[in-house]
Parts: sequence; structure tokens; C-alpha cells
Amino acid sequence: MTADPEDALTIRAVAERLMKSHPQVDAGLVRNSVQTAYEELRYARVRAYLPVLMERRAQDLLPSDE
Repeated sequence: MTADPEDALTIRAVAERLMKSHPQVDAGLVRNSVQTAYEELRYARVRAYLPVLMERRAQDLLPSDE
């Protein structure tokens, strides 16, 4: 499913932040986790919190640093 242009920018920004904070994780895995988080949250009524919620959910999907 294709995101609208504003959501696409949000997806890209969240993925870039996560790639910087988790450089040891494959970039493709980070992008996939962000896309999954977006798909889960795309119909949220309150859009202002979408980036934060997406980042938290995507981070949960990534392998732990332990």
C-alpha cells in the first residue's frame, strides 16, 4: 500500500532516525520495521503523534541490542 506524500516523508524521517540510533542493524530491516509500524498505525485519528508512535513500534520490532 502506498503512503500519501506527507506520510512518506514521515516514514523516511523515522527510518533515518532509527538507522542512526541502531547502526548495527541492517538498513533494510529498519525500513521494513518502520513500514510495518506505519501499516499498523496508518488509520490513527490523531495524526500529530504518528511519528512518535511509529518510531516506538518500529523499535520494538527491531532485534534487541543485548
